[in-house]
Amino acid sequence: MIHDVAIIGAGIAGASLAAALPEAMRVLILEAEDQPGYHATGRSAAFWDETYGGPGIQPLTSASGPMLAHPSAAMGGQSFLAPRGALILAREHEQPLLDRMSRDFARGPVVLTALEGDAIARRIPGLRDSWNRALVQPGCADIDVARLHAAFLTVARHKGATLLTRAPLTAARHQSGVWHIAAGEETHRAAVLVNAAGAWADGVAALAGVTPIGITPHRRTMVQLRLSPDAPSDLPLVIHAGGAFYFKPDTGGRLWLSPHDETPDRPNRPVAAPLPTTTVAFRCRIAAACSPSSPSLGALVISTVA
Repeated sequence: MIHDVAIIGAGIAGASLAAALPEAMRVLILEAEDQPGYHATGRSAAFWDETYGGPGIQPLTSASGPMLAHPSAAMGGQSFLAPRGALILAREHEQPLLDRMSRDFARGPVVLTALEGDAIARRIPGLRDSWNRALVQPGCADIDVARLHAAFLTVARHKGATLLTRAPLTAARHQSGVWHIAAGEETHRAAVLVNAAGAWADGVAALAGVTPIGITPHRRTMVQLRLSPDAPSDLPLVIHAGGAFYFKPDTGGRLWLSPHDETPDRPNRPVAAPLPTTTVAFRCRIAAACSPSSPSLGALVISTVA
């Protein structure tokens, strides 16, 4: 059989494309791992923030909102978003960063409200006094990425798409208008080949005889903190205005914390490991932005990552 479309990669990109294609199309999804969503899709910080990525990305994020908040019956009919709110945090000398952000989003649909001093401290227990400037974005929300991804795959299957796991691409050649695709231990044919391989995109392009465009994977450090007492469940997503960190609460009273690093890397499997250097620990202390003498969230964050 010749498929109309073969998609390499069953993460959120490949799954959503398969779900969007017409039911009349014969769609094949080839996934290298044992299960879909093993890499970036399954390890996302999972928040919907219209300011993230800047004003150039905002229209795309805003356009996704209605579908995520009010999905079709085929997608389960229940919102994939849960209210969280975001707080873009700064110190007094970083006020120009907040001013520029307010200007950048002034003409769009994003609501940003300025906060100062005690109003900020009430939202983040144990905050250092020097972190006394902020913008609040009430529209920020958590995304149930696992359920969203599963819904896309369900819709794709109901439309007749075939998903094969443990099927890494090993070769692909285009001959007489048809792609001949070697994946896993099988060979498939398709009229159109889609590269949705994420960090492996350049490698997939090379295997297909297409010139890679230079997609570079980047590694990000995420620290999961176990706190006692638990992190407040209503803590907003907190993002440094200068892009040096963000943190948000997780289930079980834990906290996800990142120094917002983007280190060029090769495609590989994510690795859980202790913090490797004092540099990361230091940046996480900055991210906590809280007083070491505080008995609340900040002190616990600092003592955990040091």
